[in-house]
Amino acid sequence: MRPATEIVRRVLLTEKATRMAGHDQYLLHVAPDANKIEIRKAVEVLFNVKVQKVNTHITHGKWRRLSVRWGHRTDQKKAIVTLAKGQKIEVKA
Repeated sequence: MRPATEIVRRVLLTEKATRMAGHDQYLLHVAPDANKIEIRKAVEVLFNVKVQKVNTHITHGKWRRLSVRWGHRTDQKKAIVTLAKGQKIEVKA
């Protein structure tokens, strides 16, 4: 089993993520090959909280022009983690 720090890469701080935190939901950037069970266990170990639900979403990389050539950004996997009522993850900006 992989360490939890390899599965959960970082907590995303965006406007949408800030609004979601009011509803006990947090947006995380996770490893692309991690499944929901691994993400749940990693969040519970790292942040010492009880996870109720995990939703995942893959954001496909966009094509970008790099000087003369075209380049492709990497795909990213995000997880929306719903915590038990009253629990929260302390995020340092």
